[in-house]
Amino acid sequence: MVGRRRLGRQFGWLWASYAVSAYGSGLGFGALPLIAVLVLHAGPAEVSALSAVGPAVGALIAVPLAPWVEFRRKRPVMIMMDVARFAAMATIPVAYAFGWLSFVQLLVVSAVVAAAKIAFNAASGAYLKALVRPDDLLVANARFESTNWSSIAVGPPLGGAAIGLFGPVTTVVADALSYLLSALGITAIRGQEEAPRTTDKSPVRAGALLDGWRHIMSHPGLRPLYLNQMLVAGLIMATEPLLAVLLLRQLGFPPWQYALAFAAPCLGGLIGSRLARRVVARFGRHWVFRTVGTLRAIWLIGLAFVSPGVIGLVTVMAVELAIIINMSLYSPVLATYRLEHTPKHLVARTLTAWSIGQQASIAVLTALAGLLADITSPRTALTVAGLLILTTPLLLPGQDQTSQHEPELSRSHS
Repeated sequence: MVGRRRLGRQFGWLWASYAVSAYGSGLGFGALPLIAVLVLHAGPAEVSALSAVGPAVGALIAVPLAPWVEFRRKRPVMIMMDVARFAAMATIPVAYAFGWLSFVQLLVVSAVVAAAKIAFNAASGAYLKALVRPDDLLVANARFESTNWSSIAVGPPLGGAAIGLFGPVTTVVADALSYLLSALGITAIRGQEEAPRTTDKSPVRAGALLDGWRHIMSHPGLRPLYLNQMLVAGLIMATEPLLAVLLLRQLGFPPWQYALAFAAPCLGGLIGSRLARRVVARFGRHWVFRTVGTLRAIWLIGLAFVSPGVIGLVTVMAVELAIIINMSLYSPVLATYRLEHTPKHLVARTLTAWSIGQQASIAVLTALAGLLADITSPRTALTVAGLLILTTPLLLPGQDQTSQHEPELSRSHS
């Protein structure tokens, strides 16, 4: 079983550090927009800007960071990014206590946290590839995936309760402290990390900024998976604000039902991630990409038919559960394939390019969906998103694309 596979003490510390920061982020989920509304009395345009502009700026900042991460030891980079996120988040409760908090500060914090997250994930992925055996990569990625979904299931409801009891910046403090604890956990990892090697005299050359995208777009398997992932993630995330308006404002759902509709289905992430290794062993990786990749896309249209009352609540929960089970099964398989098919000297840049592309797609599609909803209605925009995502399986790779280079990779791992 996936849960019983031992991956060593070093991986245990890395996993524990990830879990602490994931649960901290779960508690602080949506905290910055909430503070903007409750404390700064921001309007819809400002809240939308905070949700889109901050992460977009963070993605731009992450572009030049990618080569810097690539050619440095990854543990110090992860510690540095955790400390940077702690410091940025900690400025919010301090400014709030002294009455200095501003919308610009929230934007800056959002951008810094987004950039540091991309750099941390890139360093973490590269470190994971060096830390565990190739045969254990899927097990490791499945554990990260299950932790991520459980933190989303548990964190936001607890965070909402904490805000109600202790005030609007409570979860920001918890989120900030989680990054500090994560940094301490990574510091506890023992063992000498090998210094990255490069033949370039100046590794941070201009062309190095684009090497991750060059690798993705030139690889026959990664290219279609990347394009598919950008569209699927972008369209799914674009429905969240639309659904919030539809459920809370138009259909009159109470906030606790809205929170339940999204938190409870996240437990499905535990199911999918635990099944990943068994499903790959039985049906093969390509079957997961084609079949599960298609199943991720067919459920979203169901959100367009949400009605008031219990039936509507059950509809949302059923659709979200189906999507999350398939996503949590698909994602660790994708993450493992991506690491296996990326040379060691390109891992950080490839993961950064992947994150930036996905984040940019989410920002653009969310903005377009919001514009369409303003012109028409949230239900119409949900329908369009649900229909568009049905075309995304056409981008999934064929058997010949995902099976290329396997012999070379196997030899490189031996």
